[in-house]
Amino acid sequence: MDLSGRPELTVESEREATRLWRTWKTVLEMLKDRGYEIADREVQITRDEWKDKFCDRASGIADRRLMRLQAMPTPEMVKRDTPRPTKKVPEPQTTAGSIWVEFSPESTIGIKHLRAFAQHLDQNNFNTGIFITIGPVTTAALRAFEPLQERGIHAEHFQEQDLLVNITRHDLVPRHVLLSAEEKKVLLDRYRLKETQLPRIQLQDPVSKYLGLKRGNVVKIIRKSETAGRYASYRWVF
Repeated sequence: MDLSGRPELTVESEREATRLWRTWKTVLEMLKDRGYEIADREVQITRDEWKDKFCDRASGIADRRLMRLQAMPTPEMVKRDTPRPTKKVPEPQTTAGSIWVEFSPESTIGIKHLRAFAQHLDQNNFNTGIFITIGPVTTAALRAFEPLQERGIHAEHFQEQDLLVNITRHDLVPRHVLLSAEEKKVLLDRYRLKETQLPRIQLQDPVSKYLGLKRGNVVKIIRKSETAGRYASYRWVF
């Protein structure tokens, strides 16, 4: 051991690599669960494979700038996210589109970083973007995303620590399934309800954030039952 502190740096870089690898896997699982084209082999990436791809071989330090990815929606997602036809809009356009995910290497995030991310989404015609940071971001800085809403672009923010564990894989978290516009209408018609009469789930609920839900969406929640096997309930996102 020399006096440069390299062994300690190696231990810390190994810990950080493990954390980022776990976060990376959760991100891929999240995209796949939302309906994007993510191959199983990508989700199943091993820690060593991930290190070879994203870490400096000499220092073992991960380069977050390399951890950028984009994905396209599956045909199933396109169908699910296409509004119902109406007399005014007989052939509606799908709201599904490409997604861009970026891991920020900056330890402190300001509004300029979020503006740059927002501009990237807008200039490259991404439908959705996910900005992942090391630390927290202020509410004031997040307002940089607001102009995107007018152009139909959905921007999201996560901290790395929020994605260390995939909460939807926990035994106590029931399966949540986003309903299509047609499925939502069938449900409301069947029970003669308005969407606002359904039980609610908050937009900031961890599962809502994981699935990228939007206000007005309806999710089907499937729970296990000792008597019925499985049963479903529904929640309206507000």
